[in-house]
Amino acid sequence: MPHILVVEDDAATRDLLAQYLGDYKFQVSLAATAAEGERQLTEEVVDLVVLDLNLPDGDGLALARKLRDSSNIPIVILTGRADEVDRVVGLELGADDYVTKPFSPRELLARVRAVLRRAQATPASRREQALRAYRFAGWELRMGTRRLISPEGNAVALSSGEFSLLAAFLKSPRQILSRDQLLEATRLYDDVYDRSIDVQILRLRRKIEADPAEPKLIRTERGAGYFFDADVETV
Repeated sequence: MPHILVVEDDAATRDLLAQYLGDYKFQVSLAATAAEGERQLTEEVVDLVVLDLNLPDGDGLALARKLRDSSNIPIVILTGRADEVDRVVGLELGADDYVTKPFSPRELLARVRAVLRRAQATPASRREQALRAYRFAGWELRMGTRRLISPEGNAVALSSGEFSLLAAFLKSPRQILSRDQLLEATRLYDDVYDRSIDVQILRLRRKIEADPAEPKLIRTERGAGYFFDADVETV
């Protein structure tokens, strides 16, 4: 039974989500503030966080940043229809998807299920099942644990979207991949917009490039897509 933490200050929305997700066999915990949500994350094992960005004790973006810095727990953010900037910032911080208010519980359920599927997905082919890791430029992406290890030996947290995007590049090094190919490979959202891949690329560059402003690994091919420029070893 997947465990969902809902961090939402509106009591009616919390109760609605608790009942609706509970009816579909999810374990649901509720928090009305960022501080309460952070406390529950330290005390309980949570599979996914539904996070409102407008909380009474601070910006939900700060909680998203803390969560992504310390874990790979998937995040679905809730935003107002006019809050496009917050939506993009949330994605840059590592959120896996978003739902705009007002929303239907059915839509949120579909997004939660899709994000959980991506987070829990296992490689389909026998070759990929046997593959333990990709190595490139001193980095190692461990497929079984979905962990990225830096050249210094430190674990670097990746969202499920970042993991899928990096894996897509590592499967096809030194090949130009279009946005459509990357969107298909990562399956980021049901209602994708073209800039979503650019946001994911920006986040990934910040984590693996020595200078994200002058990327050497993930290169932009204008009018064509992106190009991963490194030797890749499979182990």
